[in-house]
Parts: sequence; C-alpha cells; structure tokens
Amino acid sequence: MESGEHWRERAACSGTEADELFAEATQQNKAKAICATCPVQTECLAEALDTGVRFGVWGGMTERERRALLRRSPHVTSWRHALEAARRDHTRPRAG
Repeated sequence: MESGEHWRERAACSGTEADELFAEATQQNKAKAICATCPVQTECLAEALDTGVRFGVWGGMTERERRALLRRSPHVTSWRHALEAARRDHTRPRAG
C-alpha cells in the first residue's frame, strides 16, 4: 500500500465528476464499477475507514456498507494496516 496520499494520483476516478461518486441509490453502482477497476481501491477504502468519511463511494463501498463494516469490526484501530495484512495473506503463495 502506498504511503501518504500519492495513491490519489493513480485513482481510476481522478477524472470523474464528484456527483458520480457521491450519488444515491442505484446510481452508486456506477461509482462502484469505477472502483472495481481501480489500482488503488484498497488505499482509498482504508483512507475512508480510517478518517471516518461519511459520504460517497470510496474503495468500492457505499457509506452504508462502510458503516456496517465498522460496526462489525469495532476492534480495528487501523484499517490501512488491516487491509495491508489481508492483502499480504491473500497474495502469499499457498503451501501444498
């Protein structure tokens, strides 16, 4: 995961109108589709979770989805670290 906010420069949504990312209801699916192809989706999600961003689609999750995740995992103190660890575990070659 990239440090600082350098990841924002590589975001798939960098040229997207803000209204598309802060849409409501079914229009959020368009924003989530942009996130699905983004090379820095994890960094974006960690930023939103760690800083308490309340509105918009960040890292492929709506505000409702982020609130639910935060409620299910109140023990997480750094989403950046948690997501980095999950990425390492996911990309680690499996024995066997």
